[in-house]
Amino acid sequence: MARQAREVGGLWRHNAEWWWSRRLRFADWCYALGLAPFVLVLQIMPQMGLVQGLLASLPRHHAASALTLILFLGLIPTAMFCVTVLLRRSHPMWLLGLACVLLLAFGDLVPAAFALYSYAVHFNDRRLLAGWFALMTLAMGIGLDVSGITLFVNVSIFLVVPMTVGLWVGTRRQLVDRLHERAERLEREQHLMAERAIGAERTRIAREMHDVVAHRVSLMVLHAGGLEVSAPDERTAEAAGVIRTTGREALAELRGILGVLRDDTGAAAPTAPQPVLADLDRLVEEWRGAGMTVVRTGDGLVPDLPAQVQRTAFRVVQEGLTNAAKHAPGAEVTVDLRTVPDGLAVEVANGPATAPSVPPPVSGFGLTGLHERVALAGGTLTSGRRFDGGWRLSAIVPIDHHTGTERGPR
Repeated sequence: MARQAREVGGLWRHNAEWWWSRRLRFADWCYALGLAPFVLVLQIMPQMGLVQGLLASLPRHHAASALTLILFLGLIPTAMFCVTVLLRRSHPMWLLGLACVLLLAFGDLVPAAFALYSYAVHFNDRRLLAGWFALMTLAMGIGLDVSGITLFVNVSIFLVVPMTVGLWVGTRRQLVDRLHERAERLEREQHLMAERAIGAERTRIAREMHDVVAHRVSLMVLHAGGLEVSAPDERTAEAAGVIRTTGREALAELRGILGVLRDDTGAAAPTAPQPVLADLDRLVEEWRGAGMTVVRTGDGLVPDLPAQVQRTAFRVVQEGLTNAAKHAPGAEVTVDLRTVPDGLAVEVANGPATAPSVPPPVSGFGLTGLHERVALAGGTLTSGRRFDGGWRLSAIVPIDHHTGTERGPR
C-alpha cells in the first residue's frame, strides 16, 4: 500500500510539473480559442447589411453561396488572429499589426484590446506601447463611424482600460520576479557565507590543533626518546620506545588531518583564547625538562599589553622552540622579548644541531599558520637561516594596532 501511494504521488508530481512547465502555452491556446468567436462575430456584423441585400436580390441557391463566402472571408482574419495570439510572446508586433488592420478595416475592437493588454503585460518598451496606442486610436476613429463621445467611450473601454490593466499586471509580475530573484540571491549569499564560515572554522581548528596537539605530542616524543636512551632497565626503555613510536604515528596522522582541514585560500581565520606571556616560563621549563637548553633575554614579561599581542607572541615562541627541538637537537636556543618603537619584538634563535637524530614527523603548517596569526595581529614575521647554520624566527607585533580594551594579566 505504501509503495502504491509513493508511485501515485510520484506520478502526480510528474504530471503537475509537466502541466506547470507548459502553462503559458495552454494559456495562449485558451485565449486564442476563447476570443475567436467574438472576433468572428465582429468581423461579420459590419457586413450584415450586405448579407441582407444579397439574400433579397439573389436566388436562393446563389444567396446561400454568397453567405458561405462571406462567412469564409470572416474566418480568415479570425484564424490569423488565433495564430498571432499563439505568437504574442515571441513576435508581439504581428498581433499588434493585425489588430490595427482589423480595427481599421472592420471596426473589430477585441483584437486591439487584447493586443495592447498582452504587450503591456509581457514587454517593457513604454514608448512603443504609447505609439501603438495612438495608432489604434486613429484606426478606431477611421474604422468606426461614430460621434466624438461614442469614440471617446470606445477608446476608454477597449484601449485605455486593457492597456492600464496590462501595465498593472506586468508591473506586478516584474515585482514578484524580482522578489523571487532577490530571495534566491540572498539564499545563495547565505550558502556562500556559511561555506566561508565553515572554511574559516576549519582553518582555526587546524591552527589550534597544530598549536596545541602537535606541540604537546612533539614534546611527549622528545621526552620518550630521552627516557629510552637513559632508561635504567630494558622494560622501561621498551615502554619509552613504544610511546615514542606511537607519538610519531600520531604526528603523521595529525599531518593528514591538518591537510584536510586547512583552507589554502589565504583567508584569515579568527583566533581563539590562548596562553599569554605569563605562561612563557612554564613553556620554557617544559622544554628544559625535555633536555633543551633555553636562554631567556630581553625585557621578559611586558605588562599591560593587549591579550591578542600576548597570545601572538606566545605562539611565536612556542613555534620557534618546537622547530628548534625538531631540527636542531642539542643546540642552544635563545628567546628574546623586548619592546621596540614598532611594538613588541619576539625572536627565537638557535645554533646548528650538535647531536644527530631523526626528527619526528611535522605537520607542515606551523609557519604558515603562524604567518596568518601574526598578519591578523597586524605584525610581520620573518624566518631564515643564520650564518652559522642555525635558524632565526622573529616577529614584530604592533601594540597600537589593537584598539580594544582587552588586556592580558598584569
